[in-house]
Parts: sequence; C-alpha cells; structure tokens
Amino acid sequence: MNQQIGKGSLCFSEAPFIIGTASVVGTKEGEGPLAEEFDCIGSDDKFGQDTWEAAESSLQQEALTLALGKADKKPEDMRYLFAGDLLGQLIASSFGLKTFEIPLFGLYGACSTCGEALALSSMTVAAGYADHVAAVTSSHFASAEKEFRFPLAYGNQRPKSATWTVTGCGAAVVGKYGEKGIAKITGLTTGQVVDAGIRDSMNMGAAMAPAAFHTVMQNLKDLEITKEQLEKGWYDKIITGDLGKIGKQALADLLKEEGLEAEPFLMDCGMEIYDSGKQDTHAGGSGCGCSALVLGALILPNIQAGIWKRVLFIPTGALLSTVSFNEGQTIPGIAHGVILESMGI
Repeated sequence: MNQQIGKGSLCFSEAPFIIGTASVVGTKEGEGPLAEEFDCIGSDDKFGQDTWEAAESSLQQEALTLALGKADKKPEDMRYLFAGDLLGQLIASSFGLKTFEIPLFGLYGACSTCGEALALSSMTVAAGYADHVAAVTSSHFASAEKEFRFPLAYGNQRPKSATWTVTGCGAAVVGKYGEKGIAKITGLTTGQVVDAGIRDSMNMGAAMAPAAFHTVMQNLKDLEITKEQLEKGWYDKIITGDLGKIGKQALADLLKEEGLEAEPFLMDCGMEIYDSGKQDTHAGGSGCGCSALVLGALILPNIQAGIWKRVLFIPTGALLSTVSFNEGQTIPGIAHGVILESMGI
C-alpha cells in the first residue's frame, strides 16, 4: 500500500498506537476546567527549582516518568525521544531529559511542536525504525515571558488579543501496531510555513490561523474528503493548538470562504484549557504545552471512550524570535496535522 497521499499527507498501512500519556501542569492550569484530568498539578510554579527554566525541565522529567509508567515501559524500552520547548537551544528538553539516556531528537516548531513530535514519532514507528518512542513537549509562562517578552516584574499591559502561555508538559509513548493502545495515529498532514504578513506579536492567533487553514485544506485535498463528508462528520472534531479566541474565529472565517461551515466541529486547545469567564487569560492559552496537555486530558480520553471516532489534531505555531521581531520581520505560522482514531475503527 502506498502510504504517501497527495502532496503533504501520509496514511499508515499499520497505524502506530499511543499507549501511554501524562500531563503535569502549573497552578493556573490546575484551576481551569480540565484540572481533574491532569496527572499532576504543581503547588508552586517553580516546582521546587531555583529558576523558571529549571522548573520547566522538572515538568518534562515528571511527565515522561509518568507516561512511561502508564505505558508499562522503562526508559531503556524507548528507541528514540522526540522533544521540544520554546527556549533557546531547547534547554528545557536537553537539561530535563538527559538523565533518561534515550537517544534524543530536539524539535522546534514553536507551539506546533506537539504535532511535529507526534508526527515524527508515528513515522519512525510505522517505518520500522523503532518499536517504541516517546514524544514530550513543554512550556512555562514565566520562562517564555523571559525569553520572548518582558521581565515579569515589568508588569506590562497585555492587549485582549494576547494569549497566556501555558505552564505544563505533556508526554506520550507511541508503540507499534498491534499493542494495547489508547488511540491510533492513522495518518498525518505536514504543515508548511505560511506568512500572512502579520507583525503583531500580541496577536499570534491571527498569525497562525492561515497556516492552520492551509493544513486543513491540504488534508481534505490529499485524502479526497468532500465537503459533504466533512459536514456529515468525517472528523468528529478538527482541533487546533492555540489559536485562541481571535485565531479560531479567523480560521472559521477562512473555511467559510471555501463554503465550509466549521463551527459545529471546530475546537481549539487554547480555548479549552482555561475558564474564559473566571480566569484572566484574554484570548486563551498558548505555548508548546497547551495542545500537548489538552491532548492527554481531553482529546484522547474522548477518543478512548468512543465519544469521538476520528479527530484531526492540528497544533499551531508562530515562528518568531526576539531577533526577528525586533528587526521588523513578519510572523509566519506553521501547523502540523495528526489524524487520531479510536481503536475500534
């Protein structure tokens, strides 16, 4: 069977399985609507460490340890580890995961890194290069603010279009076809860089929405999914990473221009992780950890329970740095699509 489909997609003849997940979050996330679904909620956002960066590394250590335990695996059972974060040179991942002694691929796709990690994990297992791999993605509000914006003590005002970087880490263990699993990764659509000319770093939802739109349309084209099939529930949900309130609406508007009424099946992880009525996060959640946490706490449990049969999971990322922004560059976006299905399909 030809597993290459269309221009940018793959459909696996023997789908890899997600066999274990874990989520570790900070205090603000622990006050949100998914609190009861997280594996561990920190009592202190420094997680007993001296720096914000070390705290994020601690998140990764704990999440991977829990995921391996839930999958009934040991570090030595992992052939490879795909991991990433938002910090320079991926220091949260390299310092946090070094003690596991697993061969590591460090990834940077901004907030789309969870999708990139799952995609590469599934490709590696499906190709027979590994029986088991782990995917780990994290972010931390304070370390990200320090890296990209202002010192916390500065107390700058945030516009309503801004999102709140999630403090947390999600980890997943991917195993080969035939194992006992939570969900199947049946295919993927790799995103490409899409630059809509947005320059406002406080409105990253607007910068990422065109990339999410491109990935959705590429997926539908490659898999030859018709408008009628989509509206009849081909995907129970199309779930983006962290577009937030503004970006989600922008994506819905772009799809509507193509004749697709997406509101019934469109979701966004950044809209799910916080309570917009009680928590002051403006446009919603963002960060590498956002989609990884919602995946483990909401998406996979609904798939495992049979509530959703098939989901197109699309973590989204804004590709900027302090250097590019200060030099007046635009903010391109990228979005990686992963098709998740229940074990019963």
